[in-house]
Amino acid sequence: MKLLHAADLHIDSPLRGLSGYEGAPAAQIRGAARRAVVNLVDLALAEAVDAVLLAGDIYDGDWKDYHTGLFFGVQMRRLEEAGIRVLLVAGNHDADSRITRELRLPANVHRFSTARPETVAFEDLGLAVHGQGFAVRDVTDNLALAYPAPRGGMFNVGLLHTALTGAEGHATYAPCSVGDLVSRGYDYWALGHVHAREVVHAREPWIVFPGNIQGRHARETGPKGATLITVDDHGRAAVEHRDLDVVRWARLDVDASAAGGVDDVLDLVRRALAEQRGAAGDRLLAGRVRITGATDAHEALWRDERRFVFETRALAAEFSGVWLEKIRLETRHADLADAGFEVPTLVADLARTAKALRADPTALEQLVRTVPGMRTLDPKVAEEGIAPADAAWRADIFDQAVELLTALVTGTDGEHA
Repeated sequence: MKLLHAADLHIDSPLRGLSGYEGAPAAQIRGAARRAVVNLVDLALAEAVDAVLLAGDIYDGDWKDYHTGLFFGVQMRRLEEAGIRVLLVAGNHDADSRITRELRLPANVHRFSTARPETVAFEDLGLAVHGQGFAVRDVTDNLALAYPAPRGGMFNVGLLHTALTGAEGHATYAPCSVGDLVSRGYDYWALGHVHAREVVHAREPWIVFPGNIQGRHARETGPKGATLITVDDHGRAAVEHRDLDVVRWARLDVDASAAGGVDDVLDLVRRALAEQRGAAGDRLLAGRVRITGATDAHEALWRDERRFVFETRALAAEFSGVWLEKIRLETRHADLADAGFEVPTLVADLARTAKALRADPTALEQLVRTVPGMRTLDPKVAEEGIAPADAAWRADIFDQAVELLTALVTGTDGEHA
């Protein structure tokens, strides 16, 4: 018997904000979720699986129009024509309370009740699937505790949308422990909600988050897809991940510590791009570049930061199918590291000094007046926006200087779309 476990399809997720990035392949990224669903169905057909298990968040929320439901129905009908069953539960994004439109699904699809857990058994397969969907988004009850007892002589699967006891970046819906799941006596727990793939428990029972089938932003990096489950005649399961994503998100962390200048940093970026481009295969690579390290190139990078950003984008254009979402400078000056200075200590000292000066208008005026040229400044220049005699101007220019100095030391504020 073969089963295919997927979750968090998020069909027609709006992916707001893409229009704010000049040159972003917005249409390609927005359409990625649908194309990943097509890939999921293609995989089910190619592997001739007996059933597809969908562990919640099939939809990203209420449908904008009926085209969302129509698309999913058409894909499920492809599975029906091949005799493949589909079992699904609603999650927090597509809970009963959030979905106001509905289209009838093909007869091969079973959507589990949101009122109570239930069991669907297939005698011809020796398969029993137990599940319950979300009636509302914020389910705080431990649903797993009420799941039915396993069916004897069958391969038992628990289908559940949950974050277990908690996962970074995910609300703790339908909370439960690994012990709670193990105690039910099932063979496999098909979980959803957490977008990173994780085998929580290997065998007796398997407890698996397959992750979402398509990354949606730069925090959802790496391969995305589904879990193929093969059950032998003795009821033993083997699991393997299969990629389904059509846009591969990646973070390119480039350590510029050894770079002597900007050209060296760009060479390092080129190597990182080439590596990630190769790993992404024929998919669109959507990347976020972060330049780090104590480096001799720090001052030059920050002196003409905007040029570096566009040089990096020009590098990306050398590769087919690469788009850079953001480029961040987070370098620091090599001299500070060589001298044994701790950057956090320097920043803290700078902040304390700045706070004291900001609170003493007289001392701040004296400091500004020591800047070369301020004492003999032509009044006409002052009328054009430089006004050392104005207390508000002095405070503003001081704040800007402190922010710039902090950035030059740490590099943490440098970010460009």
